[in-house]
Amino acid sequence: MKKLIFIVFAFLSITTQAQDKKWTLQECVNYALDNNISVKQSELDLQNADLNKKDAFGNFLPTLNASTTHSWNIGLNQDPVTFDAVNSTTRNLSGGVSSGVNIYNGLRNLNQLRRSNLEILAGQYQLDNIKDNMSLNVANAFLQILFNKEQLKVLQAQQEITQQELQRTNDLVEAGSLPRGDLLEIQATIATQEQQVVVAENAISLSKISLAQLLLLEDYETFDIVDNDYEVPPTAILNESPKTIIAKAKEARYDIKIAENNSEIAAYNLKIAKGALQPTLRGSYSFGTNYFKSQLFDTPEFTDQVSDNKSHGFSLSLSIPIFNGFSVRNNVKRSEINVLSTQYQLKQANLDLETNVYQAYNDAKGALKAYEAALKTEAARREAFNYSQERYNVGMLNAFDFSQSKNRLENAESEVVRTKYDYIFKLKVLEFYFGIPITALN
Repeated sequence: MKKLIFIVFAFLSITTQAQDKKWTLQECVNYALDNNISVKQSELDLQNADLNKKDAFGNFLPTLNASTTHSWNIGLNQDPVTFDAVNSTTRNLSGGVSSGVNIYNGLRNLNQLRRSNLEILAGQYQLDNIKDNMSLNVANAFLQILFNKEQLKVLQAQQEITQQELQRTNDLVEAGSLPRGDLLEIQATIATQEQQVVVAENAISLSKISLAQLLLLEDYETFDIVDNDYEVPPTAILNESPKTIIAKAKEARYDIKIAENNSEIAAYNLKIAKGALQPTLRGSYSFGTNYFKSQLFDTPEFTDQVSDNKSHGFSLSLSIPIFNGFSVRNNVKRSEINVLSTQYQLKQANLDLETNVYQAYNDAKGALKAYEAALKTEAARREAFNYSQERYNVGMLNAFDFSQSKNRLENAESEVVRTKYDYIFKLKVLEFYFGIPITALN
């Protein structure tokens, strides 16, 4: 009984710990990279690329095959001595080994091996690119939860202030110092704030579900992240010029590497296609022997026949392509077109990267200016609110105007939260192009 109670309490303890777990950004990113379907699919593609390399290497090796045949023939057979047709039962056993190797085939094997090495590199680039994009998406979803939580804190703080004002106004109305309309105005404000709190709480729940789905988690109800108060991180990247960031991005980002790699693969595909226009020389060797047994006459012993009936064969075959329905030349032309296409894709990738970096740079600078402006607005609105509150306290301002002043302060505080996290994310995007890990969030 004691053992059962211990097991129950241990299970409840583990369950409670699982429910109380709060995820850090690093944990979210690591979990997403370990479980995301696109990442797993890209890893399988990389395994296929490795198998393709083994195939390409195997093309250099000679083939080796063995064969054997054992047959019985009952009825009319040919006498191996007189060559007459006789009725008998005969048994024949034959076997052999053959080997062949490509001596020259237009260097296609060599080019296929080099291409397979590039395909492995391309697969690794693609995998790393997917991981980078996944990290960026997770960070965005993570910051969205933080923003929604900060927004809720702002609303709850304002709601608490309004509750205090409600009690004070109620006392003044009962004392006859303020009209009842002021009390009704504050009550209406409280009702509005309660609605805003419900909307903010729903926004937090939805953003948690969004991140949980991105991580492929099923337990949406207990999922939560660490409630760190992230401040605007210090950074010197905005002191860098866009050209410097672009140069760094071309070294760090996989978009360019993938495009460059695809262009090299297309060049090798063209070499392979042109190799089919050249002659192919192949050498082969075969060895065989057989054993024959008949009821009508004596035949040598098995080992004697196998030794006496040995045969060796050597051959060289040369194949020269002359005409094949234009298929080879058309493949060459397709490969040439593909080379041009990948070159254009590389140019476009460079242009897109430059555009994205300039956009990210301007977005980050604009977001910083918006955040700084929001801080100034908040300070001014708070000062105006304090002045309005002083006037309201001495009866020089009505409840409606006081409520409007407070609403403007609430909007200013909400704008600070919004611009803060907008700037943090856009700054991380710019740092992302500069090669700084997305999880480096302080």
